[in-house]
Amino acid sequence: AVCSMGNSTSRLYSVLAKTLSSGAVSQHQDCLEQLDPARLDPIDPKDLLEECQIVLQKRPPRYQRNFVNLKKNTASNHRPIRVMQWNILAQALGEGKDNFVQCPMEALKWEERKCLILEEILAYKPDILCLQEVDHYFDTFEPLLSRLGYQCTFFPKPWSPCLDVERNNGPDGCALFFLKDRFELINSANIRLTAMKLKTNQVAIAQTLKCNETGRLFCIAVTHLKARTGWERFRSAQGCDLLQNLKNITQGANIPLIICGDFNAEPTEEVYREFSNSSLNLNSAYKLLSPDGQTEPPYTTWKIRPSGECRHTLDYIWYSQHALNVNSALGLLTEEQIGPNRLPSFNYPSDHLSLVCDFSFNQDPDRLL
Repeated sequence: AVCSMGNSTSRLYSVLAKTLSSGAVSQHQDCLEQLDPARLDPIDPKDLLEECQIVLQKRPPRYQRNFVNLKKNTASNHRPIRVMQWNILAQALGEGKDNFVQCPMEALKWEERKCLILEEILAYKPDILCLQEVDHYFDTFEPLLSRLGYQCTFFPKPWSPCLDVERNNGPDGCALFFLKDRFELINSANIRLTAMKLKTNQVAIAQTLKCNETGRLFCIAVTHLKARTGWERFRSAQGCDLLQNLKNITQGANIPLIICGDFNAEPTEEVYREFSNSSLNLNSAYKLLSPDGQTEPPYTTWKIRPSGECRHTLDYIWYSQHALNVNSALGLLTEEQIGPNRLPSFNYPSDHLSLVCDFSFNQDPDRLL
């Protein structure tokens, strides 16, 4: 049974095979309360990856992506901090609302799709992981990632559209994970974003961490802004609210900042300009992949819906450019790799691409805490 997970003779406590796959989270609360991460044995990431690959053996192999070295001639005396940003596609939305007309329903089966998601995470080994559209937090990501050494935080949307889908798994939301052996949590804030003074359905998590190796403080934030055309002013207001919260948390940019998110906004939108021109002195890390260092990638999401093909740049990793350096960034999938049916697919579990960057602290002691 799902709840009997305290026996270490089962290498992974059958988490992959028997994670809760249907029904709202509240229906399983008694069981979930027993899954205290402190009482669970650690997982060897290699063992988990092997389990995933066994489940995925009938699927095509995962796409290969390469890191692009962006490091300038600046010496760093500490290991880089790897940050991963990813809208993983809520299971309820993928199956029940998003209408990916070229994606077979078979490709969206949770028992296999979750292994594709885990395989992607395990492949890049992020020190910090920022996810959106997480609707299997309690039964999959928290019990597994906590045993991989991550401290886990989840903030669901107040009125998640997942709850409109029959046999949903509870609300989706943002989740933030960091390796406990690399960082110490100093402060954590769950932020419900406002627009025009009104609380909205979009959320953010912001955590101030101390790097154990350097003693440096920095803030990591994850968010997911309102979707769809016609809501540009709404997203702009949400962005302003988030920036104001982050100014307070970082003491006016005295604490370096990394913001990961699905902004649902192209670089032409006002909310993008607000982040670019903020007093927090932010830059978008993935611009650095372009020849001029000033142009965002041509896409971070690519899907086909009944209305047609949707190819957009919506996902970003922003960072304090005065305090942090981007050492490298993970290249995007090519159009050939993505294929004519676009995303998601048997090869790739989400309609959004994961973004991964390696950061180091600027060595100028006068400009950092």
